Amino acid sequence: MTVLEPGDAAVAPADLPARELPGQDGVLGPVHRALSIGIVSVVLLIAFEATAVGTAMPVAARELHGIPLYAFAFSSYFTTSLFAMVLSGQWADRKGPLAPLTAGISAFAAGLLLSGTAGTMALFILGRAVQGLGGGLVIVALYVTVSRAYPERLRPAIMAAFAASWVIPSVVGPLASGTVTEHLGWRWVFLGIPVLIVLPLVLALPAIRRMASGPADATGPAPAFDRRRIRLALGISLGAALLQYAAQDLRPLSLLPAAAGTAFLVPAVLGLLPAGTWRATRGLPAVILLRGVSAGSFIAAESFVPLMLVTERGLSPTMAGLSLAVGGLTWALGSYIQSRPRMEPYRVRLMTGGMVLVAAAIATAPTVLIHSVPVWIVGVAWGVGCLGMGLVLASTSVLLLKLSAPEEAGLNSAALQISDGLSNVLLLAVGGAAFAALGGGSVGGHAVSTATGSHPTAFAAVFLPMAAVALAGVWVATRVRPVRT
Repeated sequence: MTVLEPGDAAVAPADLPARELPGQDGVLGPVHRALSIGIVSVVLLIAFEATAVGTAMPVAARELHGIPLYAFAFSSYFTTSLFAMVLSGQWADRKGPLAPLTAGISAFAAGLLLSGTAGTMALFILGRAVQGLGGGLVIVALYVTVSRAYPERLRPAIMAAFAASWVIPSVVGPLASGTVTEHLGWRWVFLGIPVLIVLPLVLALPAIRRMASGPADATGPAPAFDRRRIRLALGISLGAALLQYAAQDLRPLSLLPAAAGTAFLVPAVLGLLPAGTWRATRGLPAVILLRGVSAGSFIAAESFVPLMLVTERGLSPTMAGLSLAVGGLTWALGSYIQSRPRMEPYRVRLMTGGMVLVAAAIATAPTVLIHSVPVWIVGVAWGVGCLGMGLVLASTSVLLLKLSAPEEAGLNSAALQISDGLSNVLLLAVGGAAFAALGGGSVGGHAVSTATGSHPTAFAAVFLPMAAVALAGVWVATRVRPVRT
């Protein structure tokens, strides 16, 4: 495959796949090998951080005397990442994905170092916020890289590889993090990861410079930064933070930050997501809505599964976490199934069926609140749900790039990630508020800070609405194919 060298403006990145040479295809072929290993390594590190940090977080908060601020260690990451996603989309469309990816990896590492060396909870939370900036920059830049460097027929395979990168971290991450925290201290969970960033930097960045650098249209002027979208991105981050704060502090005065958060959030969301997203207009808007509906409902429900098993069925935290470990394998299996070329004509059916599996899993999980139901039912149900998520999430990524012009890949990838991240924040806030209102305790981010006694009704108030949201996603999945003209 002919690749762009610095200053080679005669060949646009969009033209590269057509010039691929025989015998060099495949995500691990000679053309794409270094790039594939590099960007998959980036996803692997992010996945390990996401699964490992949650295990170390309670110990870190206790040692830093920051239990009252525990929730903000999670929410600070999500709120800054929402802003960074918009910035990364514009940056990548204007200059290519190399710069935002490099800045994102650097910020992610800096945030880990800041959290790992923090002497106060405030500095720890600041480090998590810097991590969120890095994570938001990286994820959108990776999508733009895939859209430019891989031909359409290889994109399902690289998206499946992204999903597979979560398998090992989801299984060994919590156990490894727990062992490191116990024997070396929680700080090494944060300080050890930046060392591993050298590999993706060495492999991915030179390949991206060759294959995906520069603006999408190398012959025209680079698009200017849209300052209005940057302001809206700040609004969506601030609004999400205020709503999370209100949901974690159920008092009449919490209505004030809730109202302020809504005032910031609504216009920002309407301005940043494609027109028709909330109506599930056929094509790209429905794809972006489906991403939020599927990810938000599943993650919000999953956050309560270990707690339910510990408080209602008496499992140890380790066993409760391991009950979900099979989900990493089935998630990767679902992503692999959608990546097969012969499955392409059936993509909409796969996505619709996947949402049925997700809704069924969420609805089945709370049956263990009935003590005659065996606990292993949760593990089986969550494995089925993760299979559905593998089918759906990878497919939304593939369809998004298929429906996006090269010069819009960053913009639309940012919208997809905003839908994903914002739905996680909002549905976790709603679920946490319902849980707390019914006596279950207060919830922050991906963990519950206080929860005592038996509160089966509180758990049911989380799972059943999330199952209804996932069921609505079945209908949204039928609308992802654009109307033929």
